[in-house]
Amino acid sequence: QVQLQETGPGLVKPSQTLSLTCTVSGVAITTDPYYWSWIRQPPGKGLEWIGYIGYRGNTVYNPSLKSRTSISRDTSKNQFTLQLTSLTPEDTAVYYCPRGFQGGFDYWGRGTQVTVSS
Repeated sequence: QVQLQETGPGLVKPSQTLSLTCTVSGVAITTDPYYWSWIRQPPGKGLEWIGYIGYRGNTVYNPSLKSRTSISRDTSKNQFTLQLTSLTPEDTAVYYCPRGFQGGFDYWGRGTQVTVSS
């Protein structure tokens, strides 16, 4: 059974860097053809795709966030990580790490709340 779990700080200060980790079980993140994504949902708004890291380790980012985003992985731990720099209160959201497959997302973590506030 595939499971994903997001972990990270619940509260971060403006201008700091957010680091979130997604731990995957039930499938190796190097398995073809999956890609491992980060998506967020600000309060009262829709889902926003942040980016993904593919099974080969290639990365693709949302152009609107690209300058502040980095996604990496640790295959020995079967984890992938999001770093988002220069945080503002507009980055406050629930962050999810779903598995991408054939243009959609088939498994999701429960999400983790991140609040940017001084």
